[in-house]
Amino acid sequence: MAGGPRSLLFACKTNSVRSPIAAALARRMMPGVYVASAGVFRGEADPFAVAAMQEVGLDLSIHRPLAFEDLEDGFFDIIVTLAPEAHHRAMELTRNDAVEVEYWPTFDATAVTGNREQRLGAYREVRDGLTRRIRERFGAARAGVT
Repeated sequence: MAGGPRSLLFACKTNSVRSPIAAALARRMMPGVYVASAGVFRGEADPFAVAAMQEVGLDLSIHRPLAFEDLEDGFFDIIVTLAPEAHHRAMELTRNDAVEVEYWPTFDATAVTGNREQRLGAYREVRDGLTRRIRERFGAARAGVT
């Protein structure tokens, strides 16, 4: 793929935290690339994900979780999976397609317990880790926005 992907899908278990965070970051960092997100299951909007993304100027409040089956366009240059369940599902769905599937194991912030600040801290770690990973994978020049 000379010049990088034209379309990119991020996928996780419920499309509530990891994949919508990654998709929002990639949209900002990679203008001109079609970016979507999906889950193996359709989850619920996550207020901690919304709060963590508001801190960096991105609005997830209107995000509505989708499952793979809800996607209108199933053709992507790259599918980045962020959870084991999503990786298995993506491999299953693309076994006969010429699509690159990458697995980026990403911590599930919803597993963290504690007070609000401790829980929000886990979401920040996911956000910041995905920011670094997108920048590293797709290039500093292309993904140069912080």
